[in-house]
Amino acid sequence: MNLRNLRRARAARLGKEPFLYERAFADCLDRLDLMHRRFSQALLIGCEDPSWLERLGEVADSVQARDELDVEIGTFDLVMAIGRLDTINELPLALRLIRHVMAPGALFLGAICGGDTLPQLRAAMRAADAITGAATAHAHPRIEASALAPLLSDAGFIDPVVDVDRASVSYPSLPRLVDDLRRMGATNILSSRPRFIGKAARAAAVEAFTAAGEGGRTLETFEILHFAAWTAKER
Repeated sequence: MNLRNLRRARAARLGKEPFLYERAFADCLDRLDLMHRRFSQALLIGCEDPSWLERLGEVADSVQARDELDVEIGTFDLVMAIGRLDTINELPLALRLIRHVMAPGALFLGAICGGDTLPQLRAAMRAADAITGAATAHAHPRIEASALAPLLSDAGFIDPVVDVDRASVSYPSLPRLVDDLRRMGATNILSSRPRFIGKAARAAAVEAFTAAGEGGRTLETFEILHFAAWTAKER
């Protein structure tokens, strides 16, 4: 089992915390409702809640949920991706593979974490690195909002649109934030991740996170990039 699956398994054991995924999924459904279009075959990449299949079925005749794209080329006229593209090592390749399984004139819709996600946590980790004397990658690189539309175009999609949703969440402590991330299956999956940062570095991170707050709580930000793009229609 790879590290990504291990993180998801741990989240299931702890009790999933899907509020950000649900926020993104509900937003995508709202966008679909505005289109007043019925889809034939839909693919859901990333299904954090079994109810998503039924809810997406309100706008599609057939819905599948899967992470592996072992399907025929040109199968789907709707693909929605929630919470799976954030930690792909080869995102340009993944986008091209997704386009290949889509029919002409199909819609690709979804959400991905942006580059401004978790600024307070990243600052806290820099404080920890200052104690250890070595900079370490504590989080997977994120996509900047300005880079996502060009990535979609390079993968062969047309008319890409990207907009930003910033969710602010107040936390009483750094451990409480980390607990939420574990329940989302969203902690570090980099092969170069630090295994142990030590008590002094951990204390520095906690102190930095607390100092960034007010009244005993720190406001953290999750940046969600919503995107939509199309495959070209047949001539």
